[in-house]
Amino acid sequence: MAEKTRYSDEELEEFRTLILDKLDVAKRDYEQLRAGVTNSEGNDVSDTSPTFKVLEEGATTLSKEESGRLAQRQMKFIQSLQGALIRIENKTYGICRETGKLIPKERLRAVPHATLSIEAKESGVK
Repeated sequence: MAEKTRYSDEELEEFRTLILDKLDVAKRDYEQLRAGVTNSEGNDVSDTSPTFKVLEEGATTLSKEESGRLAQRQMKFIQSLQGALIRIENKTYGICRETGKLIPKERLRAVPHATLSIEAKESGVK
């Protein structure tokens, strides 16, 4: 029997559903992080009050910086998931970009935006 070169339309639809679910959660998480950085949820004077101590201001700044970094990572994850949806449309989803072989379903369920098989990922590590 010939080796399978791509996932069937039914399998791709299963992955699309998985990715869309993860995308919804990722977008909600991103919005929460972004709101924390921009203080869009707040309607008080906590960020402008002169009564804050210097250390408290420093902690607030560090917290906002960390939230900003997390928001950036979350946006990168969202973009990766959107790229996976495009690969599903093109029927190239699940094909390793290095080996050209199918990435195992187990890996795609765990990391739905993966573009490399474990084999290719490990061979690229020096």
